[in-house]
Amino acid sequence: MIDTIRRRPLALLAGVVLAQVLLLAFQIKRENGEDHVRLVRYWAVEMLTPLERAGTLAFSKISGVWYGYVSLHDARAENQKLRGEVEQLRLRNQQLESRVAEEQRLGVLQSFREAHPEAAMLAAEVIGASADPTSHTLFINRGEHDHIRRNLGVITPDGVVGKIVEVFPASAQVLLINDKDSGVGALIASTRTHGVVKGSGDPEPRMEYIVNDEKVQVGEAITTSGEDRIFPKDLPIGTIASADPGNPFQVIRIRPAARLDRLEEVLVLLSQKELTPKKTDGGSVAPSAPSSPSSQPKTGALKSAPTANQTAGIKSPALEPQR
Repeated sequence: MIDTIRRRPLALLAGVVLAQVLLLAFQIKRENGEDHVRLVRYWAVEMLTPLERAGTLAFSKISGVWYGYVSLHDARAENQKLRGEVEQLRLRNQQLESRVAEEQRLGVLQSFREAHPEAAMLAAEVIGASADPTSHTLFINRGEHDHIRRNLGVITPDGVVGKIVEVFPASAQVLLINDKDSGVGALIASTRTHGVVKGSGDPEPRMEYIVNDEKVQVGEAITTSGEDRIFPKDLPIGTIASADPGNPFQVIRIRPAARLDRLEEVLVLLSQKELTPKKTDGGSVAPSAPSSPSSQPKTGALKSAPTANQTAGIKSPALEPQR
């Protein structure tokens, strides 16, 4: 009780002092440039400013994190949506490019057919290939229903592809010229030297039965001879990639004119009728082979060179065009 009575004067004194200070703060003005600010207002501002700064900073951080999270979530969803659209556009672009390439290939085939109306031929699409790595065959979407039969020649506008070896109702199997069981009657276009182009299982077939004395240049064109009764004469087979002496004949590798590893559409020759050379702008017909004495067949090579049908063991019935 006594302690309480003693503390009252002290509390009263402190209250009176505080009141006096506040009265003085209200009365005294602090110069701030041209403005006169009351001292109590100055103190209040100085006391509340750090709190306001801390509150503003905390609020901005919290709102930044919140809106950043919301924005990030929306951006992630939008990013996924855009990625999906980009993939769809990329797939669509690939489809369009594939369609354009297909139309270009079909246009080349159509132009080739129109340029050679004298020869009956049928366009076909490649639908499969042999799974055997040692076999070079493929399947086309033409068969008995399209009057396809065995031993018909298969070509592209670039050159010889192969021949029909098996026929099914709606498809047929084609033996490529680089298969080890194939054989095509051939000749060197510049000298008209005859031989046989045979497959070895490698991408590049070989031309056999060319004697070592025969001069062979790398890059010379090899064409069909027509002796196999499958392909008409003077169709391009390829060019000489290399020629080395051998025993008893040269070892000549041929680079095929047709891209045998990228075939998608081909032409099936329905007859062995020769393709007429295109006419030049002046109206004259360009000769398909030189007629000089050097262009005659070499007898030395012909004596040793069996026909392609003898090499492949194929009978050679005369091929007539389908009606």
